[in-house]
Parts: sequence; structure tokens; C-alpha cells
Amino acid sequence: MRGLDGLFIDGSWVAPASTETVEVLDAATGEPMASVVLAGTADVDRAVAAAGRAFDGWAATPLPDRMAVIERGLDLLAGRSEEIARTVSREVGTPLAASREIQVALALSDIELTLAAAREVAWERTIGNSLVVREPVGVVAAITPWNFPLTLFANKLCPALATGCTIVLKPASTTPLATQRAIEAINGAGFPPGVINTLHGSGSEVGDALVSHPKVNKIAFTGQTATGKRIMQLAAKNVTRVTLELGGSDAMIVADDADIRRATAAAAIGRFFNAGQACLAVKRIFLFEKIAEEFMTKFTERAQKEWKMGDAFAADTKMGPLHTETGRNEVEAQVADAVKRGAKVLAGGKRPDGAEYAKGWFYPATVLSEVPEDSRMATEEVFGPAVPLFIVKELDEAIAKANSSIYGLGSSIFTKDMAKARKAAEQLDAGYTWVNDIQVAYDQLPFGGAKQSGFGKEHGMEAIESYTEKKSVVLGSG
Repeated sequence: MRGLDGLFIDGSWVAPASTETVEVLDAATGEPMASVVLAGTADVDRAVAAAGRAFDGWAATPLPDRMAVIERGLDLLAGRSEEIARTVSREVGTPLAASREIQVALALSDIELTLAAAREVAWERTIGNSLVVREPVGVVAAITPWNFPLTLFANKLCPALATGCTIVLKPASTTPLATQRAIEAINGAGFPPGVINTLHGSGSEVGDALVSHPKVNKIAFTGQTATGKRIMQLAAKNVTRVTLELGGSDAMIVADDADIRRATAAAAIGRFFNAGQACLAVKRIFLFEKIAEEFMTKFTERAQKEWKMGDAFAADTKMGPLHTETGRNEVEAQVADAVKRGAKVLAGGKRPDGAEYAKGWFYPATVLSEVPEDSRMATEEVFGPAVPLFIVKELDEAIAKANSSIYGLGSSIFTKDMAKARKAAEQLDAGYTWVNDIQVAYDQLPFGGAKQSGFGKEHGMEAIESYTEKKSVVLGSG
């Protein structure tokens, strides 16, 4: 038995309690590419129990020994990187070059950086005649989304294992294959049974059972804000700690002294990469009046000429299909709402013609101006390749409008004036602000949002610390 036929629990592939399956669809064709068995609530109990039994032994394993096992797993994972990248491209629709670079290589890099951070953590420090020690929190429930299945899998798996926690992973039900391939690979590294466990299933059944389980000590979730709110409610029953990386509507501000070539290139990558299906993506652009016309013209040209749609495995494809038909329908509805309210379509805005787009859920790079501030595109997260442009008079107005969103994940500003940049960085309600660039040094910095984009941090030292509990030990005289 292997990944498609069973669940990975207690060190081996086991049959689930039910025989129910779900079809995994190829994003480019909409046709089934595999069928995966689904877990039930009894399987959740089995997986959590296995992780609980394995915890004491794994937590007691010396850090260098844990690191050695994880490093072997990293090598094994790297050895299957091409297979996994191709799997992601079919499941998600990401062009193969991007799957290799971001979906897989970035995940491997994140594991390496997390291991480096774990080696630098002060696991024990002395205060007077007392100690403050760090201990692993226990059993971790990790739930990952479909848009970056391997990268976000690594963000949770490695810090949990490095600190001595055990883990139960539940990938998105529409993209389970890349996670299963990864588990198949790292299983040969020598992890004790029960340290790593995986489940497939719906969020409403398996996800709810996992996050409300009384033997789960920490929940790490990436996904929609609505789901994050439900997880908080369920976690409250057991006062389970949570890290939530939720939705975003990242604002980009382009000042009147900005390098327009650089800004339009960054905006295009920030909005259209992975067909716009990223929480940390440019989703609203605020332009100073002086440069608005020039930016709109050059940005529209990039959207129309550079971001070619097509087969994820074609060398010249920059943008694949959206992941699901439901996702495309939602983006279409948001664009239609803006146009109905008076927005002007500068690029895209409708499904592409041509036989090559007849299957799959393709939607072009779409740019809109004169978008009403109460429209869905302005107030909701747009999870697809469509972006509204807004004109502002000065920085204070740009910051105020950027901060009007319920989200606060990422943000950026393009300007040669570092005083403006510093002001924006200090006043934008976001967990991340880039100046004159997009997503540089991403995996080396703490990552997480503000407001309804969630709380808690992933990546680097902060990620390691979030999987530990501090204990104070007062040493009295003998």
C-alpha cells in the first residue's frame, strides 16, 4: 500500500476506516489524474494517538540527532524534486519552471533555513539562580492549502520536527498528491513511527475533528480567513494554541518619483504569478497622479504581452490556469461587479478564445481602472489574475486607503524617497512591507499578517519559537 491507497499513520501506509475516495483533477484539463482515499474521524483519532505515543521519544532525541534525520529527509526530498514539481504543475496549474523554482526549490531552501535557525535558538538561558528552558509544545495539527502545497507543507513540517514536536498533516483535498510524494520520499530518512502522519479529507469532517481534538497541542493553518475563524472557535474548546496565516489584499503604492519600469515589472510578478493565486500577492495598486497614466500604459502592456497563458509544461507559458472552475467563476464575478459599477477594463476581463483554452480554467491577466471603492474587487480578496488600479494625490491618502482593508498581510511601496518609504513601512497595517521590490529575503524573515490576515509567525527563528513552550525553573539552594 502507498500514498494513493492509504493514509500514512504510525510509520506505515494504512487502510482508512472508510472506502470513500476523491478524484484529483488536472487543472489544465479538468480531467481526473488520480483518486485518493479519504480519512474519517476514526482515522484522525488514530493519527493523533500515534503522534502522541511518538512525542516523548522524539522530544528526548538530542537536537543534533533530530537535525541529522531531517537532513536525510531533505536529501531524499531533493532527489524527487522533478517528480514533485511536475505533480504540482498538474494539480495546481503552476507553470513547470515556476513549480521547480518556487513550489519545490523554495520548500527545500526553507527547510535548510529552518534547520539553521534551530541551531541558533537559545534552548536554555540563565537568569540569576534560575533557568528559562524551551520545550516542544507536543502534537501539532498542520493544515495546508492548495496553492503552494509543498512550500507551505515545509513551513510547518520542519520547525515542528526540529523542535521535537510530532505532527499530523492534512493537505488540501484538491492537491494531496505532492504532499504524499513528499512523505513517501522523506519516510526513508529514519523518522520513528508516529513522528509524521498524514490524512486526506474534507475540512468540514477531517479538518474539524483534527483541530478540535483534545490531544492536539498546536494548530498551524494556512488558508481562507473564514476557515481560520472557525478553527479559532474549535481550538478554543481546548485552549489550543494556533498560528493562522490567512487571506490578504496586499496594497502596492507607486509614488511620483518611482522607477516605473521596475514598479510595473514587480507589480506584474506580484499579481500574476501562479495566476494570482497567492495570499501574499499584489491585489490593489495605488498610483500617485503624476505617474498614473504612464504606469497604467506600461503595466497594461506587460499584462497583455508578457503573461502568456497556456499549458503548464510549455516552455513559453508564464501563467497557467486557475486551480478550479469555482475559483475562476469567483474572479469573473468580482470583475463583473466592478465593471457593472463603472470600472474600465484595460486588459483581459473575459475568458480567452481558442481551442487550447477549451479545457481547464484559464483566465487572462486582467487590469481595471476607475474601480469603485465599495466594489468587490476593492473590498474582498481577489484570488486570481485581476487587479484594480486607484489614483491618489499623496502618501497619506494612499496609506489610508491601503489600510481600509480588513486584511493586513503584505504591502509595498516604490519610491526613491527613503523618508516616504520609512513612513509607509511604519504606518501600513501589514506584517510585511517591501520597498522598491517584491518578495526579497522572504524565507529568512518572520512571515505573518495583521488584522484578519491572521497572527503568529512562520519562517526563521520566530517559527522555531512558536513550536516551543518556555518553562521557568527556579533553582533553590540544596
